[in-house]
Amino acid sequence: MPITPPNHGLRVDLRGKAALVTGAGDGIGRAIALAYAANGASLAVNDLEGRGGSTVEEARQLGAEAEFIPADVSRREEVEHLAAAAEERFGRIDILVNNAGVNTPGEQRRPIHEYDECEWRRILSVDLDGVFHGCRVVAPGMAARRAGVIINIASIMGVVPIRLQSAFAAAKAAVLHFTRSIALELAPLGIRANAIAPGSILTRGTTALFYNPEKQALAADLLSHIPLGRPGAPEEIASAALFLASDASSYMTGAVMVVDGGWTAGFARDW
Repeated sequence: MPITPPNHGLRVDLRGKAALVTGAGDGIGRAIALAYAANGASLAVNDLEGRGGSTVEEARQLGAEAEFIPADVSRREEVEHLAAAAEERFGRIDILVNNAGVNTPGEQRRPIHEYDECEWRRILSVDLDGVFHGCRVVAPGMAARRAGVIINIASIMGVVPIRLQSAFAAAKAAVLHFTRSIALELAPLGIRANAIAPGSILTRGTTALFYNPEKQALAADLLSHIPLGRPGAPEEIASAALFLASDASSYMTGAVMVVDGGWTAGFARDW
């Protein structure tokens, strides 16, 4: 189900800002990184080893300074190295986007009484611990400068639950409340922290799981819950992240931006 990436023409001034985006090798993270690059930010691109080079190349083609810094965000020491390397390369981190995340593959999803403990810990270590590690190591530098923006990418599964994805739903719900909590702590230090909760976004993963030609019935069922009648594009999440990174959102902190085509507004059905 290909969709045309939107061309919103959204422009903000991120010149002189340095951004660190985790999980930026593909999908939403890549779109956010490139949106920042197109609007003047210097860019630390993070993902697992071997997964961020093309994002860096495209960011440089957009005129941005960009560097790939590999790290597994579930590992505290690797995130500490990631932040130190980004600060050494660019002098500081003005914008942190905690985007890296994982979920259980569709065919392996199970109800709680059959859920594998190792899978539970794998998901929470990336989707929740990774957010904690990123915020913890970047906040001191932001606090010293009395300025900074943190954006945590959650999911609508943190807003409304779904079957067979208890670990993912728990992690993303925790990210939303964690974001509100740190927003209260960091506001007096000049740091804003907000979250984005994407709905069904057309990435390589969701295409394979829901939207490929062999799963037309599944795709139709999923789309029936989305009032706008289509999945979102990664660029539509990037637009939200661009707004939150800019001075246009200077009075926003502790907020959750839901970008889901109306999914969580309620089922578009007649009763």
